Amino acid sequence: MSGESSARSELIDVTYAQLHLILSGHQDGVNAVQVKEYLEPRKAQLSSITETFGKPSDASKKQIESGSVTLPDGIVLRVEQGDKEFIFAVSSRYQIDEVQALILLRSFLYNQGMPPISDSTSSSVMAAELVDAISAFYFSERLHTFRVLIPLFRAKENMEDALYQVALEFLPQIIPDGPKFAQSIVDEYRRKTLETLPEKFNEDPKAATLWAKQTMKEQLVLLEVLFWTMWGYVPCSGPLVEAIFEAAYDTSLGSIQANNTLLLDEESRQLQQDCAAIWILITVEVLELESIGESDSIELSDTPTRSDVYHASPASLQRLHNLVTSNANSQYSCTYLAWTYLLSRLSAKAAETPDVPPSFQSFFDYINPPLSRPYSKDREPIHAQMSRACLEPEVGLFKLIKNLLISSPLFVTALAWKTGSSITDPNAIAYRSVLKGLVIATVELVQVELIPDFDALVEVWIALFGRSESLSVTGICTQFWRSDWHHGIARRAIFDVARSRFPIHVKPLLRLLRSMTGVGFLDTDPLYTADYAQEDIIPEDRELCDRFVFHYMFKLSTYSQVIPISACTGAHALYERQAERFGSQNVSPGLTYLNLRPIKLPGGSVLPARTPGRLLSGDGGDQVVVSWQHEHSGWKVILELLTDYVNQRRMDFGAGNSYRDVSFGQRGASQLKALRIEDIGMELDAEGDESVVTDALDLVRSVIQDNPTQAGVLMQSLEDGIPVVSHTMTESQPPDLVQLTTMILEEALSRSNGRGKSPSCTQLITSAMSVLSALLAIPSYSNRVWLYIRSTTALFGSERAPGFASIALAAERATGQYTMTLALLHLVEQLFREAVLSFSPENSKLQQLKEEVLLRAARFVHTEIWVEHMGWKYAQLGDRFEIGKRVISLYVQVLEHSPPALEIRPFAVLSQTIADLLLFKATTSTINPLVSSISSGGQVLRMLYSSRRHGDVRRLIFLLQAQLRLCRLVLNYKVKSSMVNKPCLLEQALCARVTEGASTQDKAITRHDPIDILASYVKDRDVGNMVPIEAMRVLCALGASLANAQPSPPTIVGHLSHPESSVASLVRIIQHPYDELALRKAIWNFISLAVDKEPALATLFVSGKVRAYGDFKLMKNDAEKKEEDKGRSSSALDAAREILVSWKELWEANPLLLACVFRFLDIVWQHALEHKTVLEPLRAEADFWERIVGVACEEVGPVPTYETTEIVVLEGVRRSNLHDAIQMHAYRTLVKSYAIHILTRDIGIHLQLHGSDVPLKKPESYLKLEPYLKSQDQLSEMLSEAAPSSYAPQIHDKLADMLSRDFPGLDLQQLEVQDPMPERDYGDSFAFSPVLLRVRLQAYPFAADGMDDPVEEVEKLLLSINLNLSLAHAETALLESWEGLLRGVVPYLRTDAVVRPILLSVAASISYDIAGEQREGDKMATIHGARLSLVLALLEVAWFSSSDNKGEIESFMDLVRNLRGIVLNEAQSPARSFLSPLPSPFHRVLLQILYFCTKQGRSLLGRPKAVNAEQRLAVAQTVEPTLNFVIEALRVVFLAARSRSDVDLDRDMELLVAVFEQCTKPDIDAPSSYWLTRCQETDVIRSSLDLYVHIDLVGLSDLPLLVSRKQPLYAPHILLFHMTLVSNPMGAERFASEGVLAAYSNNFISSAISSGMIDIAFSELPGQRSPAHLAYCSMLSIVATVITALGRQNHYFDAEACGFVHLYGEQITRALSWTIGDPITLPLLEEIDQVVNLFYSIAASVPAAANSNPVVDRVLRGFTTHALQLLQQVNYAITHPNHLASLYEPVTHDERVKIEKAQPQTDPMKRPFVMHLIRRLFQLSSNIVGTLVTISRADTVLSNGVEDWPTTEALIVPHSKVVLGEPASLGTLLELGNRTLDVLRNLVQRPPGQSLTDSSALSGSYTTPLGVKQGVIIARRNLESILLYSVTQLAMWLSKPDFDSTAGDTDGEDPQAMDASRADGSLVMKDRRQTRSSSITMAERLRRGMTGEMAADLQSLLTKSKSMMIASEAMIGKPSVDLTQILLNFLHERIGNPS
Repeated sequence: MSGESSARSELIDVTYAQLHLILSGHQDGVNAVQVKEYLEPRKAQLSSITETFGKPSDASKKQIESGSVTLPDGIVLRVEQGDKEFIFAVSSRYQIDEVQALILLRSFLYNQGMPPISDSTSSSVMAAELVDAISAFYFSERLHTFRVLIPLFRAKENMEDALYQVALEFLPQIIPDGPKFAQSIVDEYRRKTLETLPEKFNEDPKAATLWAKQTMKEQLVLLEVLFWTMWGYVPCSGPLVEAIFEAAYDTSLGSIQANNTLLLDEESRQLQQDCAAIWILITVEVLELESIGESDSIELSDTPTRSDVYHASPASLQRLHNLVTSNANSQYSCTYLAWTYLLSRLSAKAAETPDVPPSFQSFFDYINPPLSRPYSKDREPIHAQMSRACLEPEVGLFKLIKNLLISSPLFVTALAWKTGSSITDPNAIAYRSVLKGLVIATVELVQVELIPDFDALVEVWIALFGRSESLSVTGICTQFWRSDWHHGIARRAIFDVARSRFPIHVKPLLRLLRSMTGVGFLDTDPLYTADYAQEDIIPEDRELCDRFVFHYMFKLSTYSQVIPISACTGAHALYERQAERFGSQNVSPGLTYLNLRPIKLPGGSVLPARTPGRLLSGDGGDQVVVSWQHEHSGWKVILELLTDYVNQRRMDFGAGNSYRDVSFGQRGASQLKALRIEDIGMELDAEGDESVVTDALDLVRSVIQDNPTQAGVLMQSLEDGIPVVSHTMTESQPPDLVQLTTMILEEALSRSNGRGKSPSCTQLITSAMSVLSALLAIPSYSNRVWLYIRSTTALFGSERAPGFASIALAAERATGQYTMTLALLHLVEQLFREAVLSFSPENSKLQQLKEEVLLRAARFVHTEIWVEHMGWKYAQLGDRFEIGKRVISLYVQVLEHSPPALEIRPFAVLSQTIADLLLFKATTSTINPLVSSISSGGQVLRMLYSSRRHGDVRRLIFLLQAQLRLCRLVLNYKVKSSMVNKPCLLEQALCARVTEGASTQDKAITRHDPIDILASYVKDRDVGNMVPIEAMRVLCALGASLANAQPSPPTIVGHLSHPESSVASLVRIIQHPYDELALRKAIWNFISLAVDKEPALATLFVSGKVRAYGDFKLMKNDAEKKEEDKGRSSSALDAAREILVSWKELWEANPLLLACVFRFLDIVWQHALEHKTVLEPLRAEADFWERIVGVACEEVGPVPTYETTEIVVLEGVRRSNLHDAIQMHAYRTLVKSYAIHILTRDIGIHLQLHGSDVPLKKPESYLKLEPYLKSQDQLSEMLSEAAPSSYAPQIHDKLADMLSRDFPGLDLQQLEVQDPMPERDYGDSFAFSPVLLRVRLQAYPFAADGMDDPVEEVEKLLLSINLNLSLAHAETALLESWEGLLRGVVPYLRTDAVVRPILLSVAASISYDIAGEQREGDKMATIHGARLSLVLALLEVAWFSSSDNKGEIESFMDLVRNLRGIVLNEAQSPARSFLSPLPSPFHRVLLQILYFCTKQGRSLLGRPKAVNAEQRLAVAQTVEPTLNFVIEALRVVFLAARSRSDVDLDRDMELLVAVFEQCTKPDIDAPSSYWLTRCQETDVIRSSLDLYVHIDLVGLSDLPLLVSRKQPLYAPHILLFHMTLVSNPMGAERFASEGVLAAYSNNFISSAISSGMIDIAFSELPGQRSPAHLAYCSMLSIVATVITALGRQNHYFDAEACGFVHLYGEQITRALSWTIGDPITLPLLEEIDQVVNLFYSIAASVPAAANSNPVVDRVLRGFTTHALQLLQQVNYAITHPNHLASLYEPVTHDERVKIEKAQPQTDPMKRPFVMHLIRRLFQLSSNIVGTLVTISRADTVLSNGVEDWPTTEALIVPHSKVVLGEPASLGTLLELGNRTLDVLRNLVQRPPGQSLTDSSALSGSYTTPLGVKQGVIIARRNLESILLYSVTQLAMWLSKPDFDSTAGDTDGEDPQAMDASRADGSLVMKDRRQTRSSSITMAERLRRGMTGEMAADLQSLLTKSKSMMIASEAMIGKPSVDLTQILLNFLHERIGNPS
């Protein structure tokens, strides 16, 4: 429907029950604004008492029938036709408004789901069953509409309440007329008590009973609302109080019901009892006892100031008096006493008032009829009579009050849970406050001494003030001490009475004072429920109570004693009795007792002689009780009690026992009379003094618990003064409280082993352990606790025995009460807490002692409690949660304070033990309790909520929080540990289905999937604020951990029961603006992780595909699915797009959330191809990219300061005053980096998909970004914003110095935050934990009065470091993102001439800042490297250019100058990057920049007039330090490579050699003498040769690495270094002198070369050229270059080179022996070429002297022989391209692919690889012939006479035969020459710039395209060499004195025949010219004109070549000598003119 709203309605989503939880504070994460939104549309329902949900109406019915309903909150709902029947059925059944029925039905389905339907095809059956199923929900909602008002009333009375303003605003709107509202409650209540059973239930007893119970529950809730209405909102006016009293008395406190016959079961009786209890409170409450107790509160006037109070109306008073006095039943005794107190106050006021108004006088006369006078004071007033009657024991007033306090769910939370009471707020403070007013009124009304049952009053007092949760009693205790104590003597009289009987009666005073500490009940109390909120800092009220109690006990003014009458008589009498004189200060005169001598009393105080004592009782008997006026410390009396108890117990243990009284010996001489405890008549229980000791310990622990300051004062008071009487060994120190408590505990545990018959001492054990726990908080006493606990095995046992505690705790399992267990766990927690707070490495022995105790404790807790506690019986389920939480909290604290991932940490053995338990050595017994509680938590929570056991709910929620946190810590640690790739037991348990015991009604749900449960916690409103966050973080940690699992990780999506629903719920949360930011961030992190690691889950999050639920209309798990799907998308991508629309608002207000969104988008684009269908429309959307680019280019603003100057407290957390500013700035920077990442990824995707398009298309993302990149101002501004870094290492240094100086042993590393980076927040807690710092600093006490507080200074520095690192991290991310973007846009910008000047300018600017860097440190090195990478990216975009303009050259030169500064920078030295193990070395990036700059610099220097002298000097000045750095680094690298094989080292070597090569080029103007000197000084050349000798040149030592890299480590780079050296003549000479030939003759492959076994292919490296072959070829080339460089002046090297040739002769011969029948490869051609070059260099270096070296001659002669054979093969290959093509074999995979892809051509000359082969063969031919020319000294033949010709070199036979199996003849040369001439003729006719080969068809290192010009040069050189060699060979042959006539014999076979008879199978081609077949000799042939024929052919070739030589000169571009004419002349002169 078009008018339907897209938003959700909170009326449906949030039930009244949930709203009550929210308002009561039981559900976190909801703020005041949301509460107002919840309340606003419900005001009508909340204000109505009688018809909460209205009545059926025609208007509402019409709305439903129309199909469109507008709810009170304005939301429009569409109602389907099928839904209407259900709505009308609900409305009719419960007689409620139809619209309210719609809301109720939708809310029921949304929150509880569709109930099972027996027949889903019948709408009537469905309607009936649905109405029945909804009944419980409806009744609950009715009750909660009333209950919602209660927290509002409560909030209104407390200005500190979070909902105070909400209550002030809404209560007047809901209840405009308070008295009328209260009256309506009373009327409705009375109506319900009289309401009869509806007729429709007459036939259904079960339904009738349910209806009656519901009526009673509503009555109870109405009374609760009435109580809170009258508490402070509505004044207690006379008529209203009368109506309330009448209702109470008329209904007999709710017991008179119209349907009593239906209320017979236990639940019904409990409801009636609860109503009676609340009635008692209401009747007392409305009398306002505390108010009327004030002096001016009552006004006796006919015109009172306040007329809205009941006591302002005498008529009302009279009627109320009649009601009260006419109902004297004991159940009304509380009301009766309260009314009595009112009468007393009225009487007192009347006595003070001179003129009582007649109206009031008549009232007084009525209640107290006058006798003879109008008003008589002689007669006992009525209130005295009433009070005396009320306090009679048989009335049972105190019994009733006590029963209320300890037996009513109204006051006992545990009982409310146990009975499932319907009380809304058990044990509310207001309830207890009302009874406090009643008790105070009692003691004011009657003197305490006169109260008949004083002990009962004491019990009531203790129950009221001391037997409840601390939160409920602290307030009234504080009020008593602050107000009531000073109000008058009557209110504190109970303490005076107890004091006056102390220490004869010890327990009353001890118990009374303990109850007034505000601690609440003890854990040994049967009513005990553990506080769910245990504050680390004691509340101020508690501290005040403790202080009052301590001081009261510290200065007791009296000391009571039982004195035997015999001690008052005789010569040695201690006392005397005397009568008091007149005028004594005592009120009543009587007997007084004096002590005649000083007496030392128990407790150590001395009673001075003649101290008066008042007789209390007993005069006339054998004993009297005297109370001395003697001030003393009651704490010392407690110490006396404990000491005496220890003495007695040790004596009772038996003389044969091993125990010995070490503290007490024989009494020494003493001048004082000392009385022991038994001497003063202290009364103990029949069973002994155990209960007294327990009470004493309870008082001590109540005062010192969580209050170290007060504890220290108390301990000091115990040690001060005279020792106690029981301490008799005066030569030793008296035992202190620590020792005594430990002894008591040890003794009690030893008695609990079951061997003796001692009674249970659970309370004593618990109290003793609790005292020890509290004493641990006192620094001066904590070490004593450690020592005593270590000395006893009774507590934690030993490795051999479990200890007594194990047996004692086992006894608790029978009862299900675990007070000792919880106390023990609390003790262990305190032990660890104290150990952490006091950890100081300087005292290693003490820390070792503590760790030993903690290990024993941890072992005990784990084995005795944790692994078994799930199977124990529990009287209170909350105890199980509390035990589990405390154990888990211990594990969590250990792992957090001592992270196992840190090497140096406190208590390392303990933390490793816990890590072993949970991770490395985990067992199912350890993990199952953890996972099963998580799995069942949701189900248990629902059960607890339904029974409104909110205390247990809280404990379960805290348990879940602790368990989830522990899971997260373990999983996060696992990722950092050695188990990263292995599954751990916790993962397996979380990924397994857990079986839980299901109820009989719910048999379907018996198995839970923990992951599914975790996901359900995230969306659950009932689990508090932190559980969803922790659950989400656990899922993140689990996902990250599973992603690393090998081989196939399990998936999270596979464990979700409804993945689509779970995804949709998560998306709803991240869209909801009111949800907790931390939760939304955690969900975004999980979504990002899922998209990155879980493809299936990623699809759901990106595409949002959701299945429909159910098959019919309304029958879905989520009844609002249709409305929701239309309004909000379930796709996280769509949610991100929605957020992106308003990115500017988030940029300003919440950049953290914006960063989460952009991180998600970044990861989505990282996997864009996996979600191509979904993203394609978005990638083409211009608006989307406009926003992304807008974010990427948005200005962040100036960097805020990060040095903390002030620490502020925000929401209880200490924060830097700069936290918010830094966090905002850092997240904005991070958002920009993500935006740039997204652009980079999108451009990369486009290039990946369309990179081959011509012209190259531009994606929409780049089109939006392009204007910014091409704008100099904008690009410069953006990059200048990205390049700087705020990192400040000086703060780190300052903090490190302070820690080492003031806090030795505390290291910054120990404070590292262990959370994964995505889970951390930028700000003052980013990298190091301030919380952990504060904990550790507590071990270092400093004087508080110091001028400079180092503790605060250290904290400020740590906060500053976190802020600084936040900035640095975000800035580095932005820097790296820009680097990636620049690399990504290279295809678009590299060819753009407009951008290049901008990029160079920016690069120069950034490099200037980098060169000036002065910050040091590893982190700074990382940033330094990132900034260099940005410069490199800029240069890669700018690229090399051959046409730079002036501006570009200037920028480039600035960059070159800055490079010098970067290379020479001391703070960030490149050398340090090589030498130190930096986390991110930057030298490789720097080397790449240096390579670019030197190569581009060479280009500029080579151009005419491109640079001036100053710029040339700048280049030289940069090259010089660069060479220094490179040479030094090469030495380091070469030395390091000797010891290890390292890929990084190989990369370093590669870059260094490349830069070295560029810097040593001749055109760079770097003097070779300079760098060669540096090479000599560093010995780098010898190091390289030494390394070459020792390394694996092939890579066989690490075959996997070789296969992956395709080349061995180091070898290629060393050879390139050598080649660079020898390319310089001086370098070659230096290189030769360092022993190159020795190194090349003795290395890894030498033996293989000498054996001729170096193959081109390598079996271990298929598809690649053999590294050995490549190294071999390189060595040949280098040796040849060295020989050439040395020349003929150093011919000694020739002989050594010949030795090299001889050593490797087999391999050389193998290369030169190639034939046309062998396969041909490009590497083979290269090898042959290098061999030929080697011989050429040898031949060229032979001196011209006649005396040649015979070794050299032999080598050259051997080469000549093979060369002529090879030349024959080469000639054939060139002249037969088809055959050549068939011989070619590709070596690499790339070659093979290119050949297979090449289009087939019939003409081999059109095939690129054939053309390339022919070019290579021409080149080879040129080299062979050139070498032969050099060897044959052709220049000598041309220039000298015949007699000087080396005729021995005449090896070419002058005949025309071309026989493949024979050496090349003159015919071979002529054929090759003619072929070359043809090629040359073809080439000179082409354009010079034309390419002859297609480089794309070639591969590897052979891809250099061959141009026409290069081809001309090769062909001409080959032709010239052939002509020269042919002419000189012919001339020398003819000049030989002895012709070899047999050398030229030939046969007469067919000239074109093929000779296949050769044994080697080679093909032999015969002479192609016609010859005679007759057999003749060579001499004869020559004589017949052979000379002329060959000479003619040669001359013809020369003649034809002459013109081509001239034509080629123009092509080559430079003139040359015309060799053809010289040769023609020589031929004519020496051979003659051929005919």
